[in-house]
Amino acid sequence: MASVLAPSATVRPIAGGYASPLPSRLTPTKVHYNPQPLRSMKKSKKNAAASQSSRLPLLPTVITPNLRLRPQAQGPDYSSPSPSDDATEDAFSWSSVVIPFLFPALGGLLFGYDIGATSGASISLQSPELSGTTWFNLSAVQLGLVVSGSLYGALAGSLIAYPTSDFLGRRRELIAASALYLVGGLVTGCAPDLVVLIIGRLIYGIGIGMAMHGAPLYIAETSPSQIRGTLISLKELFIVLGILLGYLVGSVEITAVGGWRYMYGLSAPIALAMAMGMWTLPPSPRWLLLRAVQGKGALEDYKEKAMNALAKLRGRPAGDKISERQIDETLVSLKAAYAEEDSEGSLLEVFQGASLKAFIIGGGLVLFQQITGQPSVLYYATSILQSAGFSAASDAARVSVVIGLFKLLMTGIAVLKVDNLGRRPLLIGGVGGIVLSLFLLAAYYNVLGSLPLVAVGALLLYVGSYQVSFGPISWLMVSEIFPLRTRGRGISLAVLTNFGSNALVTFAFSPLKELLGPANIFLLFGAIALLSLAFVFFYVPETKGLSLEEIEAKILN
Repeated sequence: MASVLAPSATVRPIAGGYASPLPSRLTPTKVHYNPQPLRSMKKSKKNAAASQSSRLPLLPTVITPNLRLRPQAQGPDYSSPSPSDDATEDAFSWSSVVIPFLFPALGGLLFGYDIGATSGASISLQSPELSGTTWFNLSAVQLGLVVSGSLYGALAGSLIAYPTSDFLGRRRELIAASALYLVGGLVTGCAPDLVVLIIGRLIYGIGIGMAMHGAPLYIAETSPSQIRGTLISLKELFIVLGILLGYLVGSVEITAVGGWRYMYGLSAPIALAMAMGMWTLPPSPRWLLLRAVQGKGALEDYKEKAMNALAKLRGRPAGDKISERQIDETLVSLKAAYAEEDSEGSLLEVFQGASLKAFIIGGGLVLFQQITGQPSVLYYATSILQSAGFSAASDAARVSVVIGLFKLLMTGIAVLKVDNLGRRPLLIGGVGGIVLSLFLLAAYYNVLGSLPLVAVGALLLYVGSYQVSFGPISWLMVSEIFPLRTRGRGISLAVLTNFGSNALVTFAFSPLKELLGPANIFLLFGAIALLSLAFVFFYVPETKGLSLEEIEAKILN
């Protein structure tokens, strides 16, 4: 065979011929007349190329940039690259992935906004001069119901998502969540009495539970595998942005009469934007194929819907060959995985086999995310900064904003590095920093009280380490680790574990603080964090660069 090879070119099979990569430039090359021309390639390429060389016809061929190589008897024939070329199949434009990410991520922003707004609303609501109500004199229990009402609602939303998520689908679940956000925000903002206020908080919380379930599902199933980690981690960034937005609105409205109504009510326009955006997006192609495999409709109809959905998500024309090939490959893997089983599965299947392994990984991460001391560290943040002589520490709102900005910065670092470094390095490094910071805080309250800068450094180390590890990576792993067959129910259980452990820590913190004191409580959380580091090291796999189907096949099975 006569061939003209660019220095960096290798021959790869495509449908109907052989394709070369796209070199940046074409340089003068040497013509080889050798029945086995690939033998002269570097050793690292020899084995991969040799498997193809035995099938190459001994006819003149030419390899040129951006052109398809096809064996010819009468000279070369140049045509556009085949759609099956891997580089083409994996290609995407950032403009096409922004919208499918943005509107689901608003569900996380509204969750964060509730956290930030409640810190100011709880002060405004109890002020005789500023509450604008006659029922401002709230008991500790009543205030606890207002503050934690959304948390109880989120627990209920997680329970609702468990049996309904695969029926509704990711898109309709997020539309329902945005409707609950909208209604909950309006009811809370316009509440004429305490009972209606608590009802509004519960409705809003149900929206949180469904949004925190549906958003990572939709983003994971519609994102290109190369940037899946970045996009799901960006959702955590949106939660931090929501917290900062809530703090900002609270600081502006804190002096207004009835300011708490504006703090809660301003979530409604964001919820409306989320609902309208999700209405324009297509369903998840993987969910459509799952419904097809479950026998919920005609296979060809679901397949066509999935192809059109994927094409829309990638900014391609409807019915294009690339989307068709990708849908075919996903459908084949689904059929192979579930050919000999009940395709829909049972409600308890998440506790069996590969799904149980996924739940141990995902559920373990969100459990340790909540029980490694985040509430206790933030509770002592003001006193730590005051002891170091920072004047801003006298103003709780400013302290919250400063810490929130630092959280935002560190989350941004995680977003930029998660698809480069991987999940495990960020988790191991971040959780290691959490362990060190908790033991430093324990030492500060025990023996290093004269060195307040140690406490400040430990505080910032904890916040930064949390935001590059448990903060974004836990939800990323939860969204990608479960098999498609049980992904909806598995993630709903993980969300339930997260909010349930959050409620447990919230209730247990005050009595633990009185019983143990700050030094011992930080020692306790440090020991738990050390246990979580061992869990990450021995049980959590690396999923960087793998498709969701590859994670299921290579890691879980």
